[in-house]
Amino acid sequence: MARFELKLPKMGESVAEATITSWLKEVGDTIESDEAVLEIATDKVDSEVPSEVDGVLVEKLFNVDDVVQVGQTIAIIETDGDAGTTTEAPKAEAKPEAAVAAQEVSKTMEAAKVTTEAIASSDERFYSPLVKNMAKAEGIAQAELDTIAGTGKDGRVTKNDMITYLKDRSGQPAKAVAAPSAPAVKAAPKAAAPIAVSEGDEIIELTRMGKMISHHMVQSVQTSAHVQSFIEADVTNIWNWRKKVKDGFAKREGQNLTFTPIFMEAIAKALREFPMMNISLQGDTIIKKKNINLGMAAALPDGNLIVPVIKNADQLNLVGMTKAVNDLAGRARDGKLTPDDVQGGTYTVTNVGTFGSIMGTPIINQPQVGILALGAIRKVPAVIETPDGDFIGIRYKMYLSHSYDHRVVNGALGGQFVKAVKDYLEAWDKNREI
Repeated sequence: MARFELKLPKMGESVAEATITSWLKEVGDTIESDEAVLEIATDKVDSEVPSEVDGVLVEKLFNVDDVVQVGQTIAIIETDGDAGTTTEAPKAEAKPEAAVAAQEVSKTMEAAKVTTEAIASSDERFYSPLVKNMAKAEGIAQAELDTIAGTGKDGRVTKNDMITYLKDRSGQPAKAVAAPSAPAVKAAPKAAAPIAVSEGDEIIELTRMGKMISHHMVQSVQTSAHVQSFIEADVTNIWNWRKKVKDGFAKREGQNLTFTPIFMEAIAKALREFPMMNISLQGDTIIKKKNINLGMAAALPDGNLIVPVIKNADQLNLVGMTKAVNDLAGRARDGKLTPDDVQGGTYTVTNVGTFGSIMGTPIINQPQVGILALGAIRKVPAVIETPDGDFIGIRYKMYLSHSYDHRVVNGALGGQFVKAVKDYLEAWDKNREI
């Protein structure tokens, strides 16, 4: 019999670790190749880890809520010894390989510290993403977090440790915390007054993703100086063109042609024209992105939102854009997105018109500096200018709502960008072929 080491796979260029949320198989269970063994969670998306071989699970090396680094062995599967599909556990060279893996993980984690605002301990004490998010959500400062006793491996603070601490903490007055070099004493954030619950009220616990979204939205508002610009676009030509070609397109490509890829194409063109909208701000440094990676806010069955990313969107033709949009939207609904699918976005688009809203004021998806909300398309009376004079006609119109970070994007650039999107949409060729 051979022993196969199931390792935590690479899940995107900026993901170095994941938290185990549940084991789908127990020791002694038979596993087939490609069958899910456990579920994991990163700060971006939940995912499953499948087995690469057929065999029997003989050892689980981590428990639920443990944090695992990319490349670490998380389970041992005993196989029938077929060398083509299994690997022996390393023996003589185990230490060198482990050292190399540790060095790579260390480099990744150091790089992540520069670009994220995750809680970091002054004495390098390790905290899982779950614990970090709980601390941020409860307003626990780093100094206070460092005092919490941990019952996990190597004294790590676990989810249960946090729950216990928060229960005890809620019944005690907030302590004053003073900076070592500052004479003044800064009081800890005042806890919100409890909300009265009446008979018949339903108490619903936020999901893990719901808590993460809540934190990210508050963090974005606290980080960026949000400003909005609104503009109305006449999309009559697009409406009539799509109506004319959508059936033939579906028959030929096997894809439903929605308005979303059409809008995405125009936005990608505008970002090429205004590259300073395709940036991030890190401290006092602007990072101008080479690639145009469009995030596409998608609704999940549980009501939460996720933002899968269309990589190099400006390089796709309309057929390619349609397939990318449909693929990501479908996998988002089915819960089959991978961590890499939600990484690397440089600008985000959200379609509030899907829910009937004519406009919105979306919150910027950090660390980006802009997000565009697409309003509902409405059939309205409008003034039409012609060489023979003005007249009233029925037109299809929509509002574009552009939120941008006023720290680095002034009103001129923010307005010019959304105006460029409008111009691309209104200049649509009614005779375009795809």
